[in-house]
Amino acid sequence: MTESFRHKKSLGQHFLNSDIVPRWMCDAAAVTAGDTVLEIGPGTGVLTRELLARGAQVLAIETDRRAIAVLRETFVNEIAAGQLRLEEADARELSLTSLGLCDHDFKIVANIPYYLSGHLFRVCMEHPVQPSDLVFLVQKEVAKRAAAPLPPAKNAKGSLLALALQAYGEVSVYKTVSRGHFTPPPAVDSAIVAVRNISRDYFSDVDEKTFFNVIRAGFANKRKQLQHNFKQHFGAACTSAIFAQVELNPSIRAEDVSLSNWHDIVAVVARECQ
Repeated sequence: MTESFRHKKSLGQHFLNSDIVPRWMCDAAAVTAGDTVLEIGPGTGVLTRELLARGAQVLAIETDRRAIAVLRETFVNEIAAGQLRLEEADARELSLTSLGLCDHDFKIVANIPYYLSGHLFRVCMEHPVQPSDLVFLVQKEVAKRAAAPLPPAKNAKGSLLALALQAYGEVSVYKTVSRGHFTPPPAVDSAIVAVRNISRDYFSDVDEKTFFNVIRAGFANKRKQLQHNFKQHFGAACTSAIFAQVELNPSIRAEDVSLSNWHDIVAVVARECQ
């Protein structure tokens, strides 16, 4: 199926050409019969076939009309039976609500374009309708950064991506995937990253939007101390309140702040700096 049409560089298309990677991805998401799975960008349908074989109810969104034509022909029986629903849609305009999905009642499993990784992580995690689990095939370095241990773990360095994902769920790199598993092969190796047990528990008593405003402010200049970045964004008075109320080293940088301490910082910002 990967030779049905030529890939489009503009869409960042790298089609899976082996059956083993879809099996790994479905294993990472623990896909079982009866699961509802959203697949973003099915392309030629290699992953779609594995999802269907496991008995999942699949909702696939695809923007490339050539791919849609191939998928409709390949999975005509599954579409007719209602096991596969195929929608023409642009992942950059993804709306989980408009697709009729219910909160924490579906999984997302997808081989996504590299250039959309950050956007799709953000949309899928921050949307009011969340998946229970998410599995993406992304650049290996992106996966490693997403799942990297956060402070206070030994030698840990935080990042915006790791904080944004680990505030919502348990993040891990399930398996690395060499470039030979794709047509055409990408310039770098990939990895399967899984976010499991997704919830908003971390935000039970702090505001999500404030959290993201705070961590973005903290990482505005990674080489600068956290105090400097906060003063630039929140002002001196707010920054003084933060450091007076949260147990932080005055010379600390954003990458050395624990997820727990970010929670406390957000609480202070909400009380003192609005």
